Amino acid sequence: MAETRTYEVSAREAGLRLDQFLVQSSGLSRAAVQRLIRQERVRISGEPRKASYRIRARDRVTVTVPPPEPPGIEPEAIPLDLLYEDQDLLVVNKPSGIVVHPGAGRRRGTLVNALLHHTAGLSVVGGVERPGIVHRLDRETSGCLVVAKTDLAHQHLSRQFEARQVKKTYLALVHGSVKATEGRITLPVGRDQRKRKRMGVRTRKGRETETIFRVLRSSPDCSLVEVMPTTGRTHQIRVHLAAMGHPVVGDKLYGGRRERKSRWKAGRHLLHAWKLVFTHPRTGAPVQSTAPLPHDFGKILEEVGLEISSVRR
Repeated sequence: MAETRTYEVSAREAGLRLDQFLVQSSGLSRAAVQRLIRQERVRISGEPRKASYRIRARDRVTVTVPPPEPPGIEPEAIPLDLLYEDQDLLVVNKPSGIVVHPGAGRRRGTLVNALLHHTAGLSVVGGVERPGIVHRLDRETSGCLVVAKTDLAHQHLSRQFEARQVKKTYLALVHGSVKATEGRITLPVGRDQRKRKRMGVRTRKGRETETIFRVLRSSPDCSLVEVMPTTGRTHQIRVHLAAMGHPVVGDKLYGGRRERKSRWKAGRHLLHAWKLVFTHPRTGAPVQSTAPLPHDFGKILEEVGLEISSVRR
């Protein structure tokens, strides 16, 4: 059965694009919002509007969300390392090498396939291809990923990510000895105009970003860095560290000459989503999860001679 939702525009929200307003208010993904607008399931005063329509104070926006389609994604018995789970959500320690959700040409072997085998109860507001998925990690990135079981949890968590209230802490092994013990990078990040698979800091349409870092251990060859992004742009950490002159070890996309000449053969970029802290959507209590350092990451740290006992937890 279709669900009808109504949102009233406040004075503070007046002037926003319709699609932007709904992404912020509904917890739906931008793609889902734009699809509903194209299908004329979004109306203001009974009239369908375009995504670019500028909303006005006291507009009443009505959204008709159709019932979820059968996902068409096969559950698979892929082992999951669960860090936390309750009736509303779970936090999984995603291994490197696994894609988060199905996409073009990839229908099996993803984290979503594993999640559907583990539980039939996942939120659907993110779309049938991404049940439960609130945020993503790159295929090679390991570590903490929160998954919503209910639509309410999904919407609440999405708002926390949008408002930058989720605290994310990563570990990165980078090339070279980072001189500054800590710092803040605010270079805007946007799509590379010539190489579309890459992001960069020298683009005309770069978006606001912020990455805070602290050096935990350092040697002449490599540094172990704690990284705390306050924004969530695509490849943000990797792009910012490379722009500093210290690309992530194993990063073939952004590592450049340092990676090509590196004697450390990591097999993947050594970036790990170490800790995740957010507010529980139902209880309001803080939830903190920590993903142990993966074996391959720890092995390279030992090879470069960096002490790792402080980050094993």
